Amino acid sequence: SFRKKVSSSRKHQLKSLMLSIAKGILEEEEREREEAKRRYIAETCPPVSMPRTMQELQDLCKEIHRKIDGIDEERYDLEMKVNKADKEIDDLKIKVQDLMGKFKKPVLKKVRMSADAMLKALLGSKHTVNLDLRANLKQVKKEVKDEDKELRDVGDWRKNIEDKSGMDGRKKMFEAEA
Repeated sequence: SFRKKVSSSRKHQLKSLMLSIAKGILEEEEREREEAKRRYIAETCPPVSMPRTMQELQDLCKEIHRKIDGIDEERYDLEMKVNKADKEIDDLKIKVQDLMGKFKKPVLKKVRMSADAMLKALLGSKHTVNLDLRANLKQVKKEVKDEDKELRDVGDWRKNIEDKSGMDGRKKMFEAEA
């Protein structure tokens, strides 16, 4: 799609125009909210006419208590709804976290890298360390076992088999065991 370039002054002009329109909308919403609040108070809270007799005063107190009880019930119901909604929100957040945690790990490419290159990558280019890894290896002396010595000294396996074949070989083996 083809888009025209908009100059920065035109961008600023459009931005200020949008902000002024948004400000007007917000002010209008605020006025409507205030008007709705006034209407609600006028409907639910009529002006109090002070009673002249004791009976009228008691009736007014009973009426006020009845309204207070109704409002308390309404407040309790709304509080329970809010708590239920909060619990649902928490459960959904946990579900989202569980779903976010379950992802396939990408298959990483195997990269051949020397020890020097690895250290350079880890420590940065300013650290140039040349290591002779074999120099740091522990020297281990190999102990020669007796069994290994015997196996090496046996020599040619064909000759060994010929010695053990036939009655003479069995006789030698029998004598060696006894």
